[in-house]
Amino acid sequence: MAKVNVYVTLKPALLDAQGKVVQGALENLGFDTIQSVRMGKFIEIEVDGGNGTLEADVEEMCKKLLANPNTENYRFEIVK
Repeated sequence: MAKVNVYVTLKPALLDAQGKVVQGALENLGFDTIQSVRMGKFIEIEVDGGNGTLEADVEEMCKKLLANPNTENYRFEIVK
């Protein structure tokens, strides 16, 4: 069994409205040194396997479902 950690974030050129809301809330709590906040998604996938195509399969998962290639970047790591 392997575990895959997938990280999805908005592309830098896009406004992150959720990040702005969180930044404002943190500043209201007294954290006044924050320059910016960007939000993303963390996805943890456990897979059976060892058929040699895990990296290609995860790449396809990201492109087809887990990330929107028009607005998001993604990266993943396979933890065995």
